Amino acid sequence: MQLSWLDLSIIIFYFIFVLSVGWYLKKFTKTGKDFFLAGRECTSWVAGLSFLAANMGALELLGWSASAYQYGIIATHWYWIGAIPAMLFLGIFMMPFYHVSKTHSVPGFLKLRYNEPTRLLSAVSFSVMTLLASGISMYSMGLVLATMLGWDFNTCIILSAGTVAVYVAFAGLKSAIFTEIIQFFLIWCGALLIPIIGLVEIGGWDNLVAMVSQRTAEMGKTGEFMHLWSSMGRYSDNPMGLHWLGIVLGLGWVVSFGYWTTDFLVVQRVLAAKDMRSAKMAPIIASFFKMAIPFIVILPGLIGIAVLPELKPADSGTFSLNSYNAVLPLLIKRYFAPGLLGLGVTALIAGFMSGMAGNISAFATVWTYDIYRSVIYKKGTDRSYLNMGRICTVVGIIISIGSAYLVMQFASIMDYMQALFSFFIAPLFGTIFLGMFWRKATDWGGFWGLLTGTCSSISMFLLLKFNLIEGKWLAFSNDASAMAQNMWRAWWAWCITIIITVIVSKFGKPKSDEELVGLVYGITKFEKESSYSLFHRPSFWACISLVAFLILNIIFF
Repeated sequence: MQLSWLDLSIIIFYFIFVLSVGWYLKKFTKTGKDFFLAGRECTSWVAGLSFLAANMGALELLGWSASAYQYGIIATHWYWIGAIPAMLFLGIFMMPFYHVSKTHSVPGFLKLRYNEPTRLLSAVSFSVMTLLASGISMYSMGLVLATMLGWDFNTCIILSAGTVAVYVAFAGLKSAIFTEIIQFFLIWCGALLIPIIGLVEIGGWDNLVAMVSQRTAEMGKTGEFMHLWSSMGRYSDNPMGLHWLGIVLGLGWVVSFGYWTTDFLVVQRVLAAKDMRSAKMAPIIASFFKMAIPFIVILPGLIGIAVLPELKPADSGTFSLNSYNAVLPLLIKRYFAPGLLGLGVTALIAGFMSGMAGNISAFATVWTYDIYRSVIYKKGTDRSYLNMGRICTVVGIIISIGSAYLVMQFASIMDYMQALFSFFIAPLFGTIFLGMFWRKATDWGGFWGLLTGTCSSISMFLLLKFNLIEGKWLAFSNDASAMAQNMWRAWWAWCITIIITVIVSKFGKPKSDEELVGLVYGITKFEKESSYSLFHRPSFWACISLVAFLILNIIFF
């Protein structure tokens, strides 16, 4: 692609702007609370948009548009059943515990509910996952810009990493939140034009459905590409090779609830809310925007099937403009004129950097509070922890650069990321779920459940990878795709975590009710919503969101 002076000006202005925001907010970042929790001063709208923007990284823009081209509209499940119920559950049932306990992180909650070893185990596993995820964003950004624009891959990596390191080190979570909100609207402005122009070119939705059916048949693809649920009665009826039970149990329950309610990358944003109502409303507000994202991410993938030459799976460690991952860049090149091209490329950059900033700010908090302060240096001052937060931000970026090159060894960044969720998020959700809703879960029950669940998930992955077991033992079918195996592995890891936690807890002594106040459902008293008018109650808006979710699933059934 050839960038005009206007396109380059837009990209350069974006980099200068985000650095300026970080520099400006630095003077308002005086304490560890400011750096790690944005002073806990965010309104529900600010926390909600940042909560969603932290999730709109490289995986959202490139990964799911590529998955829509590969699997069809079924990829929308990761936005609807794979997000909305969990986001509403977080707002109504789980945020009160996080907020009342005044925890600074999810591992911090595990320390209060279980014990120090459980906190440390979750902190270490989360740190590993966030650095690997940040590397995915860097890798994707470097290869896309290098392939699309002819820029040097290493230069792209260093430029993006350096920018994120500077503005996050300046003001921590406060800087990340403000830039994420800016990036959120920039992504929408840059990406929304693609489905609009694409549908105009094709002639509307009905023509798109017909063209996708024709093109997939010509390409020899099997399965239904344009229906969410009707093709999921049998493995062979959909291109993902996934049964509806795997979607409901693996994605709809374990992976989605695990990610949206326990992954500190997103929960950290809601912890920055100024009061209980704002904390509950933040994920509910975000749920409405989440339901709309498929129209700017999934729809381009379907348009790509109709208007682009046939694309192939990516070769390991490469990004080319004839692979699934190139759907979005190819559509940007197809539809955007000078000026708009700069906006589209900037939207991609914003998505990549949003993902990096989210992971790095979360890593800095967990490392500083849950590893450095709790194990390495317990008697430090608030200033020393603030300085450590800034130092480990830079260190985290450097490690992420290394993980970006590690990602080159894998053919699919989306399957790879979902595998990481099955390793770390699924067992963590089992541990937190029992901790919040079962008062008899003991300290060591939580630890051994989490450890066993994590190890079992990784073991299942390795056994399948090296063909030591067949796919039917995990996903009930040898034809299940890597994505389908991820969903089933997450389900089994969650079950193992629950079973081990219950068994070990039966041989231990649970904490007293007095110790569990503010941590367990049924013991803790929260502010009643009846004190608010109907239109200010989080539960009212959660019901509206749930109804909209059900209507969308019926429309695209």
